[in-house]
Amino acid sequence: MDRFDAMRVFCRVAETRSFTQTSLELGLPRSTVTDAVKSLEARLGVRLLDRTTRVVTPTLDGEAYLSACHTILAHIEDAEASFTRGEVRGRLRVDVHGTLSRHFLLPQIGSFLDRHPEVALVLSEGDRLVDLVREGIDCAVRVGVPRDSDLIARRLGELAEITCAAPAYLEKCGVPSSSDALDGHQMVAFISSVTGAVIPLEFMTAKGRREIVLPARVSVTGGETLRLAALEGHGLIQLPRYHVEADLATGRLVEVLQDAPPSPSPVCAVYPRDRQLSPRVKVFLDWLANIRFGP
Repeated sequence: MDRFDAMRVFCRVAETRSFTQTSLELGLPRSTVTDAVKSLEARLGVRLLDRTTRVVTPTLDGEAYLSACHTILAHIEDAEASFTRGEVRGRLRVDVHGTLSRHFLLPQIGSFLDRHPEVALVLSEGDRLVDLVREGIDCAVRVGVPRDSDLIARRLGELAEITCAAPAYLEKCGVPSSSDALDGHQMVAFISSVTGAVIPLEFMTAKGRREIVLPARVSVTGGETLRLAALEGHGLIQLPRYHVEADLATGRLVEVLQDAPPSPSPVCAVYPRDRQLSPRVKVFLDWLANIRFGP
């Protein structure tokens, strides 16, 4: 293993906090991963990692060396790309909410892959917030602006949001005429993965922005489950229009309170602040910028 490969191994150990996870991720024996880090420490004459039986953490020297490795490896990748007609290569890991991916990215991803045939794309999906660095994710596409100061967010567009419910629910509880006429109604509560609290319903009225939390017998943490709960008649929901376009067209869900819609939700690409972007991430972000997320 040469010095640069050893740097790559060290970076993943420092990021995942695990020799075992790194060996599985890179397809290397655990002993090879351990020896790579030991050889770096011997060459540098400093301890890069503190090891216990349960956790591996970078030392202060290790944190400094990790930052330097990111810069060096990014420069190497840039240099190699410049001598291969600018062609980027390697694995690109992107985390996207599943519905967002299926509706906006996957129908157009062929154009990106055709343009960059040496890139192997790995799409992971889920509603939870992922640790991009620890889980080896190059970038993520998220609805909303992240609060994490360690991430850079590049705005891609906005998603129109609506309020809707199933016809059976509206027949039982009535169609609300305004946000002031919600007595006797209930919502399907959506629990924030950031705060753990219920996200209020939001209405943009002539008097300004208004938030309301209605009674809820069903609470969920995922967007698709929110939709399904609404289809079963458990209450009012708010979510991006694209998510329920087919249900609106077939009458399985009905939009209400159109005069007081929720504010649109921003769509952002996010990536770690302390890393120099690799060429494959740069070209993917440029491709994402051409996708129309808004109406």
